[in-house]
Amino acid sequence: MPTPSPADKRRAFRTLHDSGCFVIPNPWNVGSALYLQGLGFKALATTSSGYAHSLGLPDGAVTRDMVLAHYRELATATAIPVNADFEGGFADDPAGVAANVRLCVETGVAGLSIEDFTGDESAPLYDFDLALARVKAARKAIDQTGGDVVFTARTEGFIHGRTDMDETLRRLKAFADAGADCLYAPGIKTREQIETVVRAVAPKPVNLLMSFAGGFTVNDIGGMGVRRISVGGTLARVAMDAFIKSARAIAEQGSFDSFAGVVPNAELNKFFSGHGDKDKAS
Repeated sequence: MPTPSPADKRRAFRTLHDSGCFVIPNPWNVGSALYLQGLGFKALATTSSGYAHSLGLPDGAVTRDMVLAHYRELATATAIPVNADFEGGFADDPAGVAANVRLCVETGVAGLSIEDFTGDESAPLYDFDLALARVKAARKAIDQTGGDVVFTARTEGFIHGRTDMDETLRRLKAFADAGADCLYAPGIKTREQIETVVRAVAPKPVNLLMSFAGGFTVNDIGGMGVRRISVGGTLARVAMDAFIKSARAIAEQGSFDSFAGVVPNAELNKFFSGHGDKDKAS
């Protein structure tokens, strides 16, 4: 079968949002992306923190051009849709967001998100009017490139100390009215919070960050009306956590016991020389 085109992937991604509930896990490099694809996930999402940490940088320190190259690499390597965590669009003003969104679309991603975090923890959210103007600018930029990229608008209050549900709903509703295809409030975690957000923007789909919403299964979350579940940088931290514990055992105890039971090199070689290549070409 021919390799799916960006347009094919975008159609598939949009269809996933029409009904049901799906998990969109977050790889941080090509290897993790291909392995997730091989497990049968229907779409993937980038992680700003996972990618930054893999480069030895804190989240938010990666440049626009670096993340654009990263998105292009993942979108090219995989046969399934990739959603870009495009952070704040790498600009404050709406015109700058629009220009950068057009560059993001050109990487071949199937979706992208824009958030309202300013980067300043003392004043973490853009003023409402500016936040809304930024969403409108991103929507217009996507429309001017063909309009098939799925646009997710995020409000970041719950992960930056502004846990005001009324303001969160105000922003999500305005973003939905401004043309966002999917809405996202990372940090909400209780059933009441989740169901409130889902009702507020219905019938538009909601993305839930599972890193915070502990104790629920995919079926539980789907039952609350959530359409899409992501995990942010958590899978990357799971990998880093295992690495740190193993390295510390060697450095501090002289022990290599943590090597017991790890996936064999031959198994990974077999996957990446066979299953990974096969999926890329299918």
